[in-house]
Formats: sequence, C-alpha cells, structure tokens
Amino acid sequence: MSRLQHAIDSAKARGERALIAFVTGGDPSVSQLRPILEALADGGADVIEVGLPFSDPIADGPTIQASSQRAIDSGVTVGEILDALSGFDRVAVVLMGYMNTLRRPGLASFATRAKEAGVAGVIVCDLAPDAEAGEWMGAARAQGLDTVFLTAPNSTDERLRLVCESSSGFVYAVSRTGVTGARHQPWAEARDLVARARKHTSLPVCVGFGVGSAEDVREVSEFADGVIVGSKIVDRLAADWNEGRGRDEFTSFVRRLKAATSLGHVG
Repeated sequence: MSRLQHAIDSAKARGERALIAFVTGGDPSVSQLRPILEALADGGADVIEVGLPFSDPIADGPTIQASSQRAIDSGVTVGEILDALSGFDRVAVVLMGYMNTLRRPGLASFATRAKEAGVAGVIVCDLAPDAEAGEWMGAARAQGLDTVFLTAPNSTDERLRLVCESSSGFVYAVSRTGVTGARHQPWAEARDLVARARKHTSLPVCVGFGVGSAEDVREVSEFADGVIVGSKIVDRLAADWNEGRGRDEFTSFVRRLKAATSLGHVG
C-alpha cells in the first residue's frame, strides 16, 4: 500500500475521514513553506498538497491563481520548493502541478528529484489517463511515486473507469465542473461521482473543489474517503500567517476542519 493510501485509510481506521490540505509552494514565501507544513501537521492534516506555481493554472480559481502568481513574482523555483520539502515526513506530501513544469527538467529527472525530497505522489492537473500519460507514469512508478488523476461529474463512464484504473494513492473527485474555489454548494453531484467511482476502484476517493468550511467538510465526509481544502486555506494563510505570528489562529482553523471529519459527526 502506498503512503498516500495508507494515510487516508489510517484516518478511516481512527473513525475519521482524511483531511487533505492544499498550499501553494512559495506563497507567502518559500522560507515559510516548512513552518506552514508543520502547522498543517499540528492542525491534523492527514495529507498535504503542495501546488507548484504555474503561469496558466487552468484548473484553479482566482484565489489559487493569485497565490501562484505571487509565488512566481517572488522568483521561487521548483527546486527551492523541493528543497523545503526535504526531510519533512510527518505527513504524506503530494505535489500538484501541470505537465509543463514536469517536462522542464525532464519527466524522469523530476520524478527522481521529487522522490529525493520525500514526496509521496503527484497530481498533474492537465494530464489525461491515456497514451500521453505513459511516459510520466513510467517515470513515477520507477521512483515509487503515486499518480493521482482527476475526474469530474461530467466524466463519461469510460473516462471514469480509466481514471480509476490509472490512479494510485487515491482518486481525486472534482465536486463540480469548473475551477477551484470555496463556496457552499449542494453535494449531490459529488456524492453521485464518488458512488460511480467506487464501482471501478478500491482506492480511496477524495473530494475537492468548493470545500471551504467545517460544515462543508462535515457534509462531504458523509460520502467521501477524504476531503480536500485548498482556496480557503490559501485565504487563511494570507489573512493570518504574517510570517508565522498568526500561526496559532491558522492552526486552530485547520483543527476545526479536521474535527469535522470525525465520523461521529456525520452519517
């Protein structure tokens, strides 16, 4: 069992769903990335997604786009982000990015460097589980990295089957069509997507996009194996972190999200 799947299954064994927390590498600064990871771990995050800044993040909404642009403007590099991750082993880390970023150093080189940094897996937002994915998946498997694919409510049954069969670690179920961003919404489409995915895989199925509050987390925990929170965490970092002076407020927010994953609160 991979480290990602183990982290999610371990949460379930404790009577919880997994909290998967997203941050953008290099925002507010690369020097703060390690302290932020520690704060997320203290708050109870089971998995941490670290976004690799990209100039055209087509899957991301305004909050994460702005965060990515701030990181780019600061001059942060992927190498610096991976250096900051090296040695952090409290929580499984999965990178989230786009193919251009992976191709720049070469797919095999990128996979090797990610493994050396202790990364457990990679989510490639613009990579489809078809013939194009073969080169990356080979490089990832050679380094023991999971590749997590995304599926959405409008995915055909065939596309959903391919996503489930090609993914490792977990399946990323996008709660709605469109881009990331926290706003309260009905979860019927996401619930149906998770049920459809489970017909094709025994992997955990985790839901992201639009999850922003403890109430959202509680509702999604009723039907998903993990809950992914991105934009709202990026917002709270911008509002509270302040070079670490707001660490307590930020960590308390993460703890509230994690508390809402308890199966004693749902179902």
